[in-house]
Order: sequence, then structure tokens, then C-alpha cells
Amino acid sequence: MSVETIDYSWMHEQISAEQYDAMPEELCRNIEIVDGMVHVSPKPTPFHNDVARWIANSIEAAGRPTWRTTTDVDLRLRDIPLLNRQPDVLVYKADTPRNRRIPLEAVLAVVEIVSPGSESTDRVHKPLEYAAAGIRFYWRVEINAGTPVVYTYELDRRTNTYSGTGIFEDTVKANLGFPVEIDLTDV
Repeated sequence: MSVETIDYSWMHEQISAEQYDAMPEELCRNIEIVDGMVHVSPKPTPFHNDVARWIANSIEAAGRPTWRTTTDVDLRLRDIPLLNRQPDVLVYKADTPRNRRIPLEAVLAVVEIVSPGSESTDRVHKPLEYAAAGIRFYWRVEINAGTPVVYTYELDRRTNTYSGTGIFEDTVKANLGFPVEIDLTDV
């Protein structure tokens, strides 16, 4: 029995959009690219995935036929230096081709679920990046004692920052350009 040596040197060098696009999709599933550098994301817990799916399905049901949702997809925020994120939930125009990557101009909202190890990324870095990219809505989900709490934000185009629009513990009643109501007690 032999052990193969795997070359991980590419993880320690800045990569371009072209290099990333040439990588197999399977390799890109659990990584984000920040300033051209690879950041490995841990696999989410089943509860994390349940919350993401519950929110995605609820938003999609409210936004049909104009809007769709997806999970586990690349979102290119910038080419140079490369900035790719993988939001937990992405809301986008329904008439958008569903390829490997949803184009930024089709994105209405992103939802991030805070996990151990992603606290500062989801609370500080990603909102700044999503705002700079012009994404209209950002939702952050915190899991407190097994219960999701949703913080909603809308982009202030004058300052290019997000302003809080609500904090929801049992039921989300928010607006994404269409009314959204999500029962969080049944996740």
C-alpha cells in the first residue's frame, strides 16, 4: 500500500480568476478566495444546512416567479485580486442561467449563517464585501441555543454600507422587494 503525495502548493500562492475557473468544481466546493488566496471552509453541520435550506425555500416561495434561491454556489465579487465567496443562501433573478456561477448583477440578497470559526468573517468582512459589490440585502443568521436569530440589512447606496432593518427570533417578517415571512420555530 502506498501513500500518494498531493501537491497543495497552489493553496499558498495567490491565484487568478482564470486559474480558479480552470479548477474542478469539486475542488472549489469548500473554498473561498480572498485577495487571491485560498481559504478552506469547514463543512457545515446538518442543522446549519437545515436552517439554510429552510430560509432558501421560504424566500423562494415568497419571491416566485421573479426570484430563485440557491445554496452552495460561487459568488464572484471581484476579479483582481480575486474575491469569491460562497454564501449560505443566494437570492437571484429567476431568468438567470444556472451555470457554475450566478452573475453578480443578478443577485438580490445573500444570507450567511454564523458558525464557529466564521464569526468575524460573517459579521464584519462579508457585509463590507457584499456592500462594496452592490448587493441590496444581507441577512446574517446567528444560532443561539439551537434557535436561529435573523438580522436583516439593506444597502444604503449613499454610504455603500448596510443599515439594520430588523432582528427576528421566532418569525421573520421582512421585505426583499417582496414580502417574506419565515417561521423560525419549525426549523
